[in-house]
Amino acid sequence: MNKKKFILLFLLGTLLSCSSVNDKQVIVSGDEQRLVYYVDIKNPMFLNFPPPPAAGSDEEKRDFLILHEWQDKRTDKDCELANAESHADYEELFGDISPFINPEPEDLKKTLKDIKKETDYIVGIVKERYNRPRPFHKDETLSPCLGKIGGLAYPSGHATISRVYANLLSDLVPARSDEFFKRADLVALNRVIGGVHHPTDIEAGKKLGDIIYNEFKKDKNFQHNLVKLRSYLK
Repeated sequence: MNKKKFILLFLLGTLLSCSSVNDKQVIVSGDEQRLVYYVDIKNPMFLNFPPPPAAGSDEEKRDFLILHEWQDKRTDKDCELANAESHADYEELFGDISPFINPEPEDLKKTLKDIKKETDYIVGIVKERYNRPRPFHKDETLSPCLGKIGGLAYPSGHATISRVYANLLSDLVPARSDEFFKRADLVALNRVIGGVHHPTDIEAGKKLGDIIYNEFKKDKNFQHNLVKLRSYLK
């Protein structure tokens, strides 16, 4: 075997031995690279996600009517609960009803974080496409109890990731599906109660969460990790 061929085979073997089930990379822009765990970020289902209501439309007017209704009737406890979910990580959203063993193994934690990273990135693509501002920027009479936070409104990232997690947990423990989706719905609603999302933002997030999860399930890496997650159930 000549020296050049030996070096090529050595490098190939090194790459294969170092790769893991989640080690996919894609060029995002220029020299920037980001790990992509389960889906193609150029999937038409993400790129062609429907837009928010048009400015001045009846649907948008309904958004603000509902926001004001919640602002008038929300309690300090409602706001406290919404604030406790600010980071939208798995522990905040589902920790108290989690079906997994405790303490959670590091591998389990990593998989749940990977799911959130991937979901957040897809949400960011849709947010940037439509550039819908948070409701308090358009209506100064709104006073969000979550504060005038930054970022864009459509779709809601909290609604999306909580829906992804609810789908995941329901696949793992079907008997508790209603409980998991009820929690996801509450997480989404808390963003409206807190005054930082329009109702149509959270409905879009739920829809996008279902799409993302269905795309995840088509991926062999995700299927592999789903089997691992089953082994961590209580």
